[in-house]
Amino acid sequence: MPTARGPSEALDVLPQEVGINDSHARVVAAALTTDSAERQAGDQHSVGRVPDAIDVVTIEETIEPALGVSRSQLQVSMLVDLEAQLRGHIALLRVPACQAADRMWHGGTKWHRLVSRLDGIERQRKQEPKPLPFGVLIEVQLMARDCRWLLDGYKENWR
Repeated sequence: MPTARGPSEALDVLPQEVGINDSHARVVAAALTTDSAERQAGDQHSVGRVPDAIDVVTIEETIEPALGVSRSQLQVSMLVDLEAQLRGHIALLRVPACQAADRMWHGGTKWHRLVSRLDGIERQRKQEPKPLPFGVLIEVQLMARDCRWLLDGYKENWR
């Protein structure tokens, strides 16, 4: 059962808004159109479809250069491309994270930490892209860290 500030309200992101490629767009669109009552009921078919479709290897291959961008000379266009890919990966990984938060007891410390981090990630996503190369570099690195955190939680099945 989502709360007023719970993570489920962040699921209203359209794939086009976050720059998701076609294969991930179908998965995100399916996850975003899932009925909230079905998510609350914990229907294993709807919950199980999205995590199976996440390509962990591709996400890790995007995170690695994004975390190491300060060590190499990247062009602004490369940073913008990394930013778009990371936005898509974050949108995809938020779905199982929000579902896990919805299943938790909403008064617990673990739930509060998860929801707080997801809220921070959502606030970062809604910010306007930075116009200067240094701002884009910082934004890409922050998004890569958020993406790594979401991916680690996904791998651990949000214990």
